[in-house]
Amino acid sequence: MKKLLLGLIGAGIQRSLAPALQEEEARHHGLRIHYQLIDLDAAGVGVEALPGLVTAARIMGFDGFNVTYPCKQSVIPLLDSLSEEARAIGAVNTVVREGDRLVGHNTDGSGWSWGFRRALPKADLSRVVLLGAGGAGSACADAVLRLGAGELIIVDLEPARAAALAGRLNDHFASGRASAGVDAAAALQDATGVIQATPVGMAKLPGMPIPESLLRRDMWLSEIVYVPLETPLLKAARRIGCATVDGGHMNVGQGVRAFKLFTGFEADEARMDAHFRQLVARTSKETA
Repeated sequence: MKKLLLGLIGAGIQRSLAPALQEEEARHHGLRIHYQLIDLDAAGVGVEALPGLVTAARIMGFDGFNVTYPCKQSVIPLLDSLSEEARAIGAVNTVVREGDRLVGHNTDGSGWSWGFRRALPKADLSRVVLLGAGGAGSACADAVLRLGAGELIIVDLEPARAAALAGRLNDHFASGRASAGVDAAAALQDATGVIQATPVGMAKLPGMPIPESLLRRDMWLSEIVYVPLETPLLKAARRIGCATVDGGHMNVGQGVRAFKLFTGFEADEARMDAHFRQLVARTSKETA
């Protein structure tokens, strides 16, 4: 039986379902995966510890690892090369060992698209607002433009970061479809849909990134946070009557692609999605 050593580097990740998803899917393919959580919060360190952790992963012979908040962009200079997708997005969430080299990939964008198309195949993409221009936001921005979004307005607490992302996207797609919006209320006024790609709503960062009053029944909302699966923003959108996509869709979608990168095998999408929902239901009962 082939054995693989994998992991996840990030902050506040003790409730991550990635270990269970990757290990169980591997079992169906006759593989054995040990998936280790490397939690910055649990260790009492910040992103400054990332260089040492990547070096340790090389020394310990990790076959690959995932990267999440707040390390998706900081990890880039520590790697040997990037996939075309990761370079275009400017963020990495999956690192694969190829010989003695560490290669960065990004499965967030394709994972978001996979889940979004399944949940809202007929969504109006004419004017989309993206909340958050970090690693995950960059991936979602790239993905929604690839799906044909007519206009993308990017709102971030750091306006310069939103402007930089809009510039990269317009250069890459040779269009002026992306722009930076300073004010969320103004950006959302005529929006057909919203992608929530900030860490706000996570178990470690509770709350809502925008007031409920800015939501409208005729817009859709795509949430990327999945711990908890029912974020305050998602609950508010559903109360109003918005069409919604929970963060589990993106999580499963990126996990499916990461499994292929790590193992070379195609994950069973339906099986992994069903397993994810079972784990969420079980966790909800245990914490109720």
